Parts: sequence; C-alpha cells; structure tokens
Amino acid sequence: MSERRRGLWADAWRRLRRNRAAIAAAVLLTAIVLVSLVGPALSPYSIDHVDWTLGSLSSPPSLANGHWFGTDSNGRDLFVRVWSGTRVSLLVALLATAVSLVIGVAWGATAGYLGGRTDDWMMRFVDVLYALPYMFFVIILTVVFGRSLFLIFLAIGAVGWLTMARIVRGQALALRNQPFVDAAITLGLPAHRIIARHIIPNVAGTVIVYATLTVPQVILFESFLSFLGLGVQEPLTSLGRLVAEGAVEMESAPWQLLVPSALLAALLLCLNFLGDGLRDARDPRQR
Repeated sequence: MSERRRGLWADAWRRLRRNRAAIAAAVLLTAIVLVSLVGPALSPYSIDHVDWTLGSLSSPPSLANGHWFGTDSNGRDLFVRVWSGTRVSLLVALLATAVSLVIGVAWGATAGYLGGRTDDWMMRFVDVLYALPYMFFVIILTVVFGRSLFLIFLAIGAVGWLTMARIVRGQALALRNQPFVDAAITLGLPAHRIIARHIIPNVAGTVIVYATLTVPQVILFESFLSFLGLGVQEPLTSLGRLVAEGAVEMESAPWQLLVPSALLAALLLCLNFLGDGLRDARDPRQR
C-alpha cells in the first residue's frame, strides 16, 4: 500500500510541475512570504514610528526619504506596515486553517469509519452548525472573548472545520470497505488506531489540496473582520486593516489603498492558482 501511495504522489508531482501557472504562483508566493519575514528589517523605521520630518504626515512613495511605499495618514512607514500586515494575515490564515483541519479531519474520519448511529449524530451536529450564520458566529466569538490574535484564528478555525469534516467523512466511508481496512480489523486493531494509521493517511492528499484552498478564504475573511474593526488591533496590523485605513484616505492618498490591495490580491491569486494546481495534480484523469 505504501509503494502505491508513493507512486500516486510521484505522479501528482509530475503533473504539478507541468502546470506553469501553479509553479509560477508557488514561486511568487514563496517570494511574498520571504519578503514579509525580512522586509520590515530592511527599513530603518518601525511599525509604529511616526516620521515628523515630513512636510505632511501622509507622504507619497519616495526613495529619497526612505518611505518606499509612502506613509499613512499618521506618518507611519507603509512599507513596514504592509509587510508586517502580510505576515500577520498569513499567520492568522495558517493557524486558523490548522485548527479547522485538526478538528475537521478527526471528526470526519471518526464519523465515516464508525458509521451507523454515531455517524448520524455526529453529522447532524455538523448540520446544526451549518445552519448558523458563519459570519455572525465568528463576530460573536470575537466580541465575547476578545480581539487578540490568538482568539481571532481560534474563532475562525473553530467554525471553519465543517466542510472539511464532510469531505473527510465521504472519503472515510469509501475507505472503510477496502481490503487493507478489513485486514486491520481482522488483526484486532482498535478503531482509533485504524483511523489514525489507515484512514487519515489515505485522505492526506485531499486534505492538503483543501487546505491550500482554505488559506485564501481565511485571509479574505480575516481581512473582512479587520475592515469592520473586529480583527487585528493596534499596534499590530493586517492587510485587511490596511485596506480599511486606505479606503478612508482613497481620494487624498490613493497609495494607502492601492499598495495593500494589490498585495492582498496577489496573495489570494497565488494561493488559488496553487490550490487549483494541486487539485488537478491529484486527479488521475488529468494527464
């Protein structure tokens, strides 16, 4: 079984390498991540430093004064704030996706493998949560429990696992009747070991593909929360918060909106192209 799985992964990698859009997206995404990590250190300004030497606090992009992306309405360097915001947005997205995957994979694999009444009760619980307005639920969690960075990704991840649970449950229903699962049952392995060693590893490909498609959704959702003022709070910032601040100054200082908006759009496009490429690479019909 392991040799067959390695063969599937090798075929998927070959198909992915032929997808130029996905490879280009992966290269650009890697560059964005690297610059977000080291970019703020390249500037002499900190994220909350106000440059009082400017004639106007809101200054356009200039190489002469070191403000490569300009400054915001408070005189703070936009280059540092944009890349710091990118780092925060990626961190929230990755951690929220990780939380949703852990809950969703465990829930879906357990429901699909056990089946019967256990499956019915577990999936009815998922259906009840689906009936709740997703946006309203996250806003309530952030308002009640606070707006710290930890609680933001925890709130998003805690309600973002429902679709993953359904996907994994469908895969587990198909896998539980496979010969290798029957062999594990015959050997007397307990259910939790079969789920951990045989069900979950065989749905890993689907999980990885869905994760790459979930990350941009979480980034966009966090940006919307920050746009409403419910996301990341000062002194931290995020791309969504920067877009919200730039929208206020759109007419007098358009660079405050264009720079973070362009970076947010590039980030979302890269993640979506990469996710589509991974999905096609995992599809054996794509030759």
